[in-house]
Amino acid sequence: MTLLNRLPPLNALKAFEAASRHLNFKFAAEELHVTQSAIAQHVRHLEEELGIKLFERHSKGVNLTANGRKYAASITQAFSLIFEATQSFHHSNQQITLSVTPTFAAKWLIPRLNQFRQSHPDIDLQILATERVSHFQNDAVDLAIRYGKPPFGTGLNTELLLQDTFIAVASPELIKSLKLSNQESLEISTLDQFTLLHDAHNLWPHFIEKLKFKNTQNLFKNIRFNQTALAIDAAIAAQGITLTHPIFVHSELASGILVKVFPQELAMETGFYVVYPRHTVGAEALSKVHHWLITQFDQPKASD
Repeated sequence: MTLLNRLPPLNALKAFEAASRHLNFKFAAEELHVTQSAIAQHVRHLEEELGIKLFERHSKGVNLTANGRKYAASITQAFSLIFEATQSFHHSNQQITLSVTPTFAAKWLIPRLNQFRQSHPDIDLQILATERVSHFQNDAVDLAIRYGKPPFGTGLNTELLLQDTFIAVASPELIKSLKLSNQESLEISTLDQFTLLHDAHNLWPHFIEKLKFKNTQNLFKNIRFNQTALAIDAAIAAQGITLTHPIFVHSELASGILVKVFPQELAMETGFYVVYPRHTVGAEALSKVHHWLITQFDQPKASD
């Protein structure tokens, strides 16, 4: 009997590895594009084959047992070795897959792609724009720009690119249509005259609290989007006022297409981070893309 014949099924190991990271069978199923019951079945069969309990089940998810933590560390390391061996050929062709959110791709990355191509014509940059958190191994991702707060997973290098600061922006045409004064003299009391454009982060309650807006009896008019880019586009179309990071509207503010409505800004503990597996840090193409991203965020254009 060969060594491979003595191993558990690969799908069971993948299901266990994903479940051990998410500590949730539903999220593991979404990542692997299978059903939640399939994840549960793979884990159950794996536990039966090993003769140990890997997870403690509870109403909100699962927790790893002591044996589960030990096995997860070994399986993660094994998958990392396979990934590294595969990526060594991938990187030899100067191909890099960068995972970003759709808004980051549309509002920050795409306007800078020509500059990247001029600086690195030898690199084939593949962009994976998705709201789902991509998995480095399963999605063959080399680098990711992730939003939130670390940690983002084990075995990953994480570097802060930009701390979160949100501003309220609107079209100057909208301000004119509401017969409000110019942007320098807008008062907080005018907020209830706007339609509030929300994205998936739902930051307006935090911003309103920061503004100390006392007229809370008024019901604000709201339009909700699942992506920040859509809320920004709606603001450009004079549909309302939205909250966004300045990096996504730099050119619009500079050209006057959008204006900053209030001087107050909302600082958050979240931010944008560049994340990549530790074992690929030495790859030449990966290092070039990583360095380009870091230097872009060091420039005033990307951070004002």
